[in-house]
Amino acid sequence: MSDGWTDQKGRTLINFLVSCSKGTMFIKSVDASAQIKNARTLCDLLDVFILEVGAENVVQVITNNATNYVAAGRMLMDRHPTLFWTPCAAHCIDLMLKDIGKIPFVKDIVDSSKSITKFIYNHTSILTLIRRFTNNKELVRPAITQFATSFISLQPLLNSMWDVKKMFLSEEWRALPMSRKPEGEAVCRLVSYQEDFWAGVQEVCVITEPLVKVLRLVDGEKPAMGYLYEAMDRAKEAIWASYDDKGDDRFQRQLLLWGVIDERWNNTLHRPIHAARLFLNPAFSYACGFDFDAEIMDGFLSCVQKMVRSPEQHIEISKQIETYRMAGGTFGFEMIVTDRMIKMPGIF
Repeated sequence: MSDGWTDQKGRTLINFLVSCSKGTMFIKSVDASAQIKNARTLCDLLDVFILEVGAENVVQVITNNATNYVAAGRMLMDRHPTLFWTPCAAHCIDLMLKDIGKIPFVKDIVDSSKSITKFIYNHTSILTLIRRFTNNKELVRPAITQFATSFISLQPLLNSMWDVKKMFLSEEWRALPMSRKPEGEAVCRLVSYQEDFWAGVQEVCVITEPLVKVLRLVDGEKPAMGYLYEAMDRAKEAIWASYDDKGDDRFQRQLLLWGVIDERWNNTLHRPIHAARLFLNPAFSYACGFDFDAEIMDGFLSCVQKMVRSPEQHIEISKQIETYRMAGGTFGFEMIVTDRMIKMPGIF
């Protein structure tokens, strides 16, 4: 895995790490200031690291999804036909949230919400007053990524809606000098009298919550590869279901949101290796009512063909697939069955 960042001297540094069933380990950091913009030299830099680790030991290379890294990843896969390059899942999902934030009705709600919290937090007397009404609950909650913060901060504001309304309708608020200034009057009108705004806050919370959950999953401590494919499917289904039977305008919003998500998922993030990891995740393979569709099987078989070159091994893998799917051999042992939902795939 590679993680680029810029230090205080303006140098572009790349951290190289290795992740396996034993955990994630930092290996080294390289000054790539002269190479970062050139895809070929960036590919050479990544290739050196792959060779140090041993190409036969590398299944996947993960970088961010900037254009130069995408090009370098494709070059790497040409050089090493058995490995996969994929962009960072957390980065891609954060960019999905960024794209959703550009949709006009979402942007209007987020900007209005920011204007409320900014107004409150920029004035000590108002912040002190709101904390009395909310029992010291914060209206701003930092998140794991830049764009997720905009959406995660909507939920505490929505949760404190009645307390915020009470504050702006209170005698204590009217006694503050800021209540009579244009900025204070505008925020008071927005909070107290515009119900469409609060309905919009609730809608944006509902449609972004599923993606924020996926972001937490992939940005957590536990390996998430075997859960990403299904998590994205469930997120899309949850967003779609939130608009069921709510008129033509809402249907258009459904299509718009799915289009934004699919643009990143289909064209940037999704790779056959994600489908293969889902197939090899016992938590789903043996789940009651869970069926693998053709796309999942195609992804798994594509990985087998890419990673395994021997026809004899293909035959052996085909036999083992059937054993795995039917829970034969050790897959059927009671203690293994118990572990299906407890242990993360690949940890033993």
